[in-house]
Amino acid sequence: MKNLHDVWRIRFLHYVNELQKYLKYVFTGHLAIVIVFVLGAGGYQYSEWLKTVSSDFPGTWLVSVVIGVLLAFSIPTTLIREPDQVYLLPLETKLKTYMKKALSWTFWSQLFVVVVPFIVALPLLSQVSKVQPKTLGLVFILILLMKWWNVQVEFAFRWANRGQGIWGDRVIRALVSIAILAGAFTMNPLYIALLIIPIIFYYISWTRQLNGQPFPYEHFVEVEQNRMLRFYRFANYFTDVPHIQGSIHRRAWLNVLYRLVPSHQKNAQDYLVFRTFVRTDDTFYLWMRLTLLSALGAVFIGIPIVVMIFVGALSFASAIQIKQALLASSEFRMDMLFPIDENSRSKGILKLVRVVQGLQALIVLVTVVIAGVEQVSLYALPIVILIVSEVTLKMSK
Repeated sequence: MKNLHDVWRIRFLHYVNELQKYLKYVFTGHLAIVIVFVLGAGGYQYSEWLKTVSSDFPGTWLVSVVIGVLLAFSIPTTLIREPDQVYLLPLETKLKTYMKKALSWTFWSQLFVVVVPFIVALPLLSQVSKVQPKTLGLVFILILLMKWWNVQVEFAFRWANRGQGIWGDRVIRALVSIAILAGAFTMNPLYIALLIIPIIFYYISWTRQLNGQPFPYEHFVEVEQNRMLRFYRFANYFTDVPHIQGSIHRRAWLNVLYRLVPSHQKNAQDYLVFRTFVRTDDTFYLWMRLTLLSALGAVFIGIPIVVMIFVGALSFASAIQIKQALLASSEFRMDMLFPIDENSRSKGILKLVRVVQGLQALIVLVTVVIAGVEQVSLYALPIVILIVSEVTLKMSK
């Protein structure tokens, strides 16, 4: 039996290799270009908004609430696996050594989630709320300390309660985190000192309950499985991930749409492809998310050329991924037993992609009209979506 230091090191290296294996397909060149344009447009809009925002805008409270809520979500990364219920059981008394490394990685890996919003909020805090640099330094230190506190408490709470009631604990920690950050902005030492008392008490009360408590392997195994499943589902939008299988839901409220496909033998594959798209979670929700992002980008990104690039990139992503997802189903299907043209399925997929992309263009147009966007050029976004989608279908295999 290897010691727990070696166990963590081996698992951590495997975990990093697994992330690198799929992230190289996610952060490709075209996605990097889109991110650069989006960040540039967002930064420009943010700087323009700072010039017009009123001086009584509650910037400190907004930052406290946002970062306080983010701090409360400190899910521990333990890398615990199901066989550990047997193989690590003899070392359970020394398990805290393993968990110290796990919680240390959890702290550092999740730190950007709260540090990045704080850095983004610095212009708002300094220019609008007139927060002094020394106060900003104090708030930054408190963010680091509160992150460590949230990581430790959430882990202890999950261990002591076997994962039950975690949302109640998160609400308490979110409120405490918001209060301590808001108090730091006021630079009231008495207020901060009074808040530190319940913070210390809450931490000690849960860590003491771990004494004599058996480690809840089942709960932390489930946490790890769900965390990696979320990553695999995200990576599956860019490349095939063998670890997951797309879930299926009937979505009976969309049954009326099936009537749009004429009931005829030559339309059999059109009907099956349409039904597959509607009922498969991965493709259906992917299209919904990208369509929603396109509509939001059309409204909130104020630079026409950036909006067109952003919407065009998303239309490319939705067209290519829906097409590849539907073509990838190579398993046996009952329709293979019937005398249907072999090319009818691929034709049906192309027809479906054109229909859903046309619907995406319509949704973006309606959103632009309802929002009353002033730039006339943005009313050409549906044309951009249709052209990019059609070119993608023609150029892709």
